[in-house]
Amino acid sequence: MSAGPLTEYGGVTGVADDGGNSLTDDLNVYYSSGDFAWIMTSAALVLLMVPGVGFFYSGLARRKSALALIWLSLISIAVVGFQWFFWGYSLTFSHTGSAYIGDLSNFGLMKVLGQPSVGSTKVPDLLFCLYQGMFAAITPALAIGAAADRGRMLPCVVFIFVWATIVYDPIAYWTWNANGWSFKMGGLDFAGGTPVHISSGAAALAYSLMLGKRTGYTKLNGLPHRPHNVTHVVLGTVFLWVGWFGFNGGSALAANMRAVMACIVTHISACVGGFTWCLLDYRLEKKWSTVGFCSGAIAGLVAITPGSGYVPPWSAVVFGVVGGIVCNLATKLKFVLGIDDALDIFAEHAVGGIAGNILTAFFAADYIAHLDGFSEIPGGWVNHNYVQLGYQIADSVAGFSYSFVLTCVILFIMNLIPGLSLRVPAAEEEMGLDDGELGEFAYDYVEITRHVDGDLTGMSGTPAHSIKGGNIPAGKEA
Repeated sequence: MSAGPLTEYGGVTGVADDGGNSLTDDLNVYYSSGDFAWIMTSAALVLLMVPGVGFFYSGLARRKSALALIWLSLISIAVVGFQWFFWGYSLTFSHTGSAYIGDLSNFGLMKVLGQPSVGSTKVPDLLFCLYQGMFAAITPALAIGAAADRGRMLPCVVFIFVWATIVYDPIAYWTWNANGWSFKMGGLDFAGGTPVHISSGAAALAYSLMLGKRTGYTKLNGLPHRPHNVTHVVLGTVFLWVGWFGFNGGSALAANMRAVMACIVTHISACVGGFTWCLLDYRLEKKWSTVGFCSGAIAGLVAITPGSGYVPPWSAVVFGVVGGIVCNLATKLKFVLGIDDALDIFAEHAVGGIAGNILTAFFAADYIAHLDGFSEIPGGWVNHNYVQLGYQIADSVAGFSYSFVLTCVILFIMNLIPGLSLRVPAAEEEMGLDDGELGEFAYDYVEITRHVDGDLTGMSGTPAHSIKGGNIPAGKEA
């Protein structure tokens, strides 16, 4: 066991404060080195999840737009990393604020140092800022996959910054900050069912709606594009599954029994979710789908997220089965709605997050929350606290509605601003985002050969290239 805190913190609380003078006081004596090690490790694990999202989306997408989705996931880290420093952390986790949003008392990480955080007295503001900053980065990365095949990159970058400020920060505030209305109401969300998954799934649905359907999309059958690289899907799933131990386990904000339990139920739900989705797909084609397993594992991980620090291990089986089933069936909703959600982000994250929130109302147990030695909750239906279901539904509906409506408003306004039109031109959509927006490719060979007015040239008018990379002489076209 690591050494516990040597001294109980007795400094300023309730307002922004450094927590002491580091020149005269040892600010480390108030915290456990073991807790520091676990939360810093968890922060790194959550960071690893962001490129995992990129690889997962890239594998599901078309070859000609594969690199763009990886780029968007990485740019989310950079943009939100600055936004979180600038004012994101202050708006979300300031020590003072309204029931809806924080203030700017920690603007530019001012007075973010050794004072105990609003998340837990076990970790200081500085460490809590590092850890929660990774959650802030992955959420828009999940949503921005909606730009697949047809969204311009520059508006995506602007959208990430604005959306993180206007949508993510308020939802995270009211869910996790002790001053937030949902927290005060009694909503239970351990690791991000509403702030991360429901908000990103709703945003992806709104982005898909505002962008419009891809060329060739039909309401009946969608587009018959199969995942172009299942290996990338598997690689992304591995990154996400491993990272989720830090995502859920780290949300205990200490190295304790509750963190271990969160990791256990997370793993069980992912295992069951993966096999459940496989069985559902097998009934249709009598094939054991690799993409199906990966999708089901993610569905199980999403579903267990809000309840991971509240529910017993046996309930994780229910989370996995229900998560796998509802997310699988929800992939058909895009045809009913007529919205081209290319990567099924709404089905996986919004529907999975809502299912997880509701299941938490049934299975949250007071003795699981108290595994950390100090947390006390009334529990859910297993503790005969039946009103918890109402709290969970209210939190889910509020999070989904706020994210969907505000995302539509943000995108509508952006699309009116010169230079920030959301969608690429038709010719560039045909070319692919990798070539049109990045000028680079995920692979050496892209299967599109471009003909302009009978001349084998690129869209820019430069000579096209053979597979070997040399210019093809005039008159030698295939």
